[in-house]
Amino acid sequence: MIQNYKVLQDVFNKLRIGKNIEVNKLVKGRPLDNLEFLQWLKRYCDSVNGGIMNENYNPVERRSKGCKERVSKGSNKPSKSLQANRLSGADPTDGGHGVGKVCNTFSEEHYIEQIQKLSEKIADLKVSVDSTEKERDFYFSKLRDIEILCQRPELEHLPMTKAVRKILYAADAKDSPLPEANDIITKSPSLFSNETE
Repeated sequence: MIQNYKVLQDVFNKLRIGKNIEVNKLVKGRPLDNLEFLQWLKRYCDSVNGGIMNENYNPVERRSKGCKERVSKGSNKPSKSLQANRLSGADPTDGGHGVGKVCNTFSEEHYIEQIQKLSEKIADLKVSVDSTEKERDFYFSKLRDIEILCQRPELEHLPMTKAVRKILYAADAKDSPLPEANDIITKSPSLFSNETE
């Protein structure tokens, strides 16, 4: 067990992964120590592959002779981490950048297609949000203009102004203030008599 952890630490060092494996704790077999290490390993794998599970992963096939032969063609090249391969934009068909790249080109194409579809959806949603915000701002400015008009001293005593303010300042969206606003207008016949004069 100790030797396996040391091999894993050597691989981490070669791939420049800055995680120190506490072999002495892990070999004791305490569940908490092992759980913490596995949780860290899971987080690291998720950060490298974007949290996407590889549905086409078959451990038996990956360790099979056929897959090893495909990798051995480029075995004289230095090994890189998956993250380094992704950042460098390495071609997965060149045969020398690791088993994951050789064995999973189909799934990568599938994920790229999914990313493109989701990017299109995001773009559509952004356009929709922009349109909605413009409409909101338009109606807000109209209501603000009405509010400013209702605050003019020569208009604020009028029943119509009081009715409009009742609607503007209604706190509860469920109950419509319209019936109360109508009552204010109908109880003040002077409004209509002023208009006819």
